[in-house]
Amino acid sequence: MTSTLLLRAARRTFIAGTAALLVGTVAVPSFVTPTFAADGPASVADLAQGVLGAVVNISTSQTVKGTEGPGAVPMPQLPEGSPFQDFFDDFFKNKGGDKDAGSQKVQSLGSGFVIDAEQGIVVTNNHVIADADDIEVNFSDGITLKATLVGTDTKTDVAVLKVDPKGHKLTAVKFGDSTKMRVGDWVMAVGNPFGLGGTVTVGIVSARNRDINSGPYDDFIQTDAAINRGNSGGPLFNSAGEVIGMNTAIISPSGGSIGIGFSIPSQLASGVVDQLRQYGETRRGWLGVRIQPVTDDIAESLGMATAKGALVAGVIKGGPVDNGTIQAGDVIIKFDGKDIHEMRDLPRVVAESPVGKAVDVLIVRKGVEQTVKVTLGRLEDGEKLASGENGNTDQQKGDKAPAVSTASVLGMTVGELNDETRKKFSIAADVSGVVITDVAKDSAAAERGIQPGEVITEIAQESVATPKDVMDRIGALKEQGRKNALLMLASKTGELRFVTIRMD
Repeated sequence: MTSTLLLRAARRTFIAGTAALLVGTVAVPSFVTPTFAADGPASVADLAQGVLGAVVNISTSQTVKGTEGPGAVPMPQLPEGSPFQDFFDDFFKNKGGDKDAGSQKVQSLGSGFVIDAEQGIVVTNNHVIADADDIEVNFSDGITLKATLVGTDTKTDVAVLKVDPKGHKLTAVKFGDSTKMRVGDWVMAVGNPFGLGGTVTVGIVSARNRDINSGPYDDFIQTDAAINRGNSGGPLFNSAGEVIGMNTAIISPSGGSIGIGFSIPSQLASGVVDQLRQYGETRRGWLGVRIQPVTDDIAESLGMATAKGALVAGVIKGGPVDNGTIQAGDVIIKFDGKDIHEMRDLPRVVAESPVGKAVDVLIVRKGVEQTVKVTLGRLEDGEKLASGENGNTDQQKGDKAPAVSTASVLGMTVGELNDETRKKFSIAADVSGVVITDVAKDSAAAERGIQPGEVITEIAQESVATPKDVMDRIGALKEQGRKNALLMLASKTGELRFVTIRMD
């Protein structure tokens, strides 16, 4: 049984292995006449000749110690005074059983390209050089230079290296505008597949804006230009010889190209490269909100004609919009002039914005569009703040409260949130609303994954504090002809999420 794998396109690690070459033919119907677009000439020889000098092979080595190495055998533990001690000491001395004596070098190969000849700046994938002890850059004319690491970004899988520009005359290529690429445009990939050295392949842009779940800012260019192991970090060129992508991953059942490769668009990569060169790290914009997709049900509940944008499920305390500028329940549909079509668009657009920049944000709040202005913080600082929010808070303690009044609605039993219910469900002191004490099996609420102990804080963007409030809000929505009720739920620790429940 063959399984399809998503592979980093990928540096090739040389410990042991073989490669197989498959040759086949494709029958073309007689009535099909191959044609080429104006910018896709029959020969790309001139284009390849102009850029090959800037494309490099990245060679790395890593020291693996002791039993971490492939095939290493641990030295057996012998009884004290054993007559075989000297024998085993001699045998295992250089066999990997001793963690110091068993060290070995593991070598890997990938690709990269020069973007600044005067400064000696080379760009590649982070996974090509990750954990490397030594990095060497091999040029097409056979010259090899030692490289130092300038900076890396694991979120986009980009790394920047530096070589001594005095040690070799360098040729550089420049980034182009990936946003201008259309599906069907010709592209050329250059890299180091299977360690063979500089190799040129040609194809087209098969798709754009691909999300392959490899990181928070996925926006890959998909191409059918052959990309294989060892192509990672190599450039994807347009017909003008500009880098519009960095080859990063493939989908393959065997590890070889089947015509589905992915490249980081230059629009994303170039910004990360600039920050790594300037700061040695990334400095991304941060809005300080938790978001979730806008489904058709949620859009209907909010009175929106179409499902679009990113729904704000919560605002991080101490973040840039903790002043009430943006609130839970708002839907962000445009950020700094850029349309937010779906949830995953927002993190990327925000991250690409400068820290400290004041931007206009178009939101939908209670069915009405309005523009608010926010000043962005720094994501790297925000990640520390957000992680601190997840810690448990102390529970309120007090005398036993009076009997809890309850109500049954939409397959849920809800009750007052007081000291007794806080203690029973371990609900944090700063969570307010109406607690869900039970969820009926096979109910609409159960289908949405609602659990006892969650707290209803809002219904249709109106706060609720008692079971009666819940009943009144549901009744009002039914009178308005709504088919779904939009609930904002808080977890025991206060994390918010939105769900819609059918009111059939």
